Amino acid sequence: MIRSRSISGVVGVLLLSILAVSGCGTSHPESSKQVKLAGGAIPLIHADGLLFRDLDRSGVLEPYKDWRRPAAVRAADLVSRMTLEEKAGAMMHANPPAKEAAGVPGAGSVWDMAAVGHLVLDRHVTFFLNRLKADPASLANQQNALQAIAEQGRLGIPVTISSDPRSQFSYAQGVSVDAGAFTKWPDPVGMAATGDPELVRRFADSVRREYLAVGIRMALSPQADLAVNPRWHRSSGTFGSDPAASARFVRAYVAGMQDGESGIHRSSVVSVIKHWVGYGATMNDGADAHNYYGRLLDIDGANIERHIMPFTGAFTARVGAVMPSYGMPAAPFRVRGSAEPVESVGMGFNRAMLTDVLRGRMGFDGVVLSDWQITDDCTRVCRNGANPGEKPQFSDIAMPWGVEALDKAGRYVKAIDAGVDQFGGTSDPEIVVGLVRSGRLDVSRVDAAVRRIMTQKFEQGLFEDPYVDAGRASSIVGNAEFRRIALDAQHRSQVLLKNGRHLLPVSRRMTKVFVYGFDAEAMRRRGFTVVQRPEEADFAVVGMATPFEMLHPNFFFGARYREGSTRFRADDPAFAVLEKTAAVVPTIASIYMERPIDLSGIANRATAIVANFGAAPDAIVDVLTGESGPVARLPYDLVWTDRLHEQTNEPVSYRMGEGLKY
Repeated sequence: MIRSRSISGVVGVLLLSILAVSGCGTSHPESSKQVKLAGGAIPLIHADGLLFRDLDRSGVLEPYKDWRRPAAVRAADLVSRMTLEEKAGAMMHANPPAKEAAGVPGAGSVWDMAAVGHLVLDRHVTFFLNRLKADPASLANQQNALQAIAEQGRLGIPVTISSDPRSQFSYAQGVSVDAGAFTKWPDPVGMAATGDPELVRRFADSVRREYLAVGIRMALSPQADLAVNPRWHRSSGTFGSDPAASARFVRAYVAGMQDGESGIHRSSVVSVIKHWVGYGATMNDGADAHNYYGRLLDIDGANIERHIMPFTGAFTARVGAVMPSYGMPAAPFRVRGSAEPVESVGMGFNRAMLTDVLRGRMGFDGVVLSDWQITDDCTRVCRNGANPGEKPQFSDIAMPWGVEALDKAGRYVKAIDAGVDQFGGTSDPEIVVGLVRSGRLDVSRVDAAVRRIMTQKFEQGLFEDPYVDAGRASSIVGNAEFRRIALDAQHRSQVLLKNGRHLLPVSRRMTKVFVYGFDAEAMRRRGFTVVQRPEEADFAVVGMATPFEMLHPNFFFGARYREGSTRFRADDPAFAVLEKTAAVVPTIASIYMERPIDLSGIANRATAIVANFGAAPDAIVDVLTGESGPVARLPYDLVWTDRLHEQTNEPVSYRMGEGLKY
């Protein structure tokens, strides 16, 4: 076994070497075909007037080192040279340890390089999820340091860094990363509200460029799930509830992230479409399948095709990877493309959906990456929540839905047999090694998975140049052009739902404003005078967030997710202010719609209602003043669950596609 060796000292020397090379690469001056090669500690091979990295330091140009060969050929050669332990390590997609304790593994600002180096060199893990919140230069430097460690490995296999979404307004621990310096766009459901797939492509393209600048080469996005349950926590990450429209947006997103529809290449960030399939069809009051109490999905033979449709856009764009859903069908059912019924197990264990439908019927030939922790044991706390006085921990979570009775090794066997190539959130290659050696798992299935995994690394050019220019990262991430396009998207994604008395756009004669729950400085920057009492104002703006209930505080994700009713309660502070303010002055409700909101009680009080799906205060004011008119339409229904206030007898709801203009 290759052992970790004085990692911190080696990293420092290697990074100095890397950064000393102009542009982090070397090119052959006599050949226009020479590709860019990284500096660092890897020696070069001279052959046919060209340069190649001698990744295993053998002095021989083996096929996997030869960048002139097709990626699949190089991958096959590499796999033939890998030990079983190295292959098993490639099937792990780990949470890299961070130095700070921040709730979930890998969260914080700095990786523990000694611990991560152990995973790379001793466990042969080459995929890591980046949950760090740090400035762009720091992210880039840490990525480079990790690549420098990977160069010490026997075969010189580079690391691939992935990320959950980090370019939007919504944030939930464990499923997204705080944007920090990255350009902030509307949530994907807001991009759907614009109705513009080209804008979605530009959104994903800008994210791709920012990711490349810091060394992120795999995006755990987009969600092709349908927002069909208004109480579901993750509606904001979808493209709405229309399957056909979602397919168009998904296709555009994948094309932007992978830089075209020709598959994976050197300028691609691999897009991982998720969650195959039916994740949004939640039961039990919209509870999310991260949780034991939300594991069941309302999918069957009658509605499964509706949930499959959005994914077809990704397949058209030749998406690189697919992530199966945690959730399990409430009962077995039949699906077109499989001779066997779909089992009532999590989709990561579902052979009918992964092998028969995904690979067979859909023709998908990329990587199947499981969602996180599907092979772990669901303990008492996982099933029932923490006892009073206990605090649920990340270590309590597991999602082996439908296969809880199997041991961990049995779950690996079932998932791999179903079609999984790589396991998210784990760094236990020893289990796969043991399964092969015991005869429970055929090594040919391992080889097939690792060939797919390594083919994409070769296609991205990581074996030639895995490093990034940390000095340029901050000038790319959050640059002025990206912010300009994102601001335009924030304008175009706002939906005008009500405009009583033609209050909007706000007249120039209305100069005094009362604000609550909204940035007063944004109003002052537009020349308004902010007053302290509604009675002194010409109009009011009340900022409101989507209501939620804390239904499962004793579960790790239940304590962090927005669950339950989306109706404003009488004791909600913003609702109380709206009710009082609207009685004395024309009042605008500016609502951040993180989930489809039940607007009963709001529509008959607010003079005007403007919904956004993630927008900066200045972008909202631009729409209120008419500097940018509202053009978006609802990406899903807002159906009221109760009748309107007793003073009216008309039940009202806002339907998908509705939206007013000035």
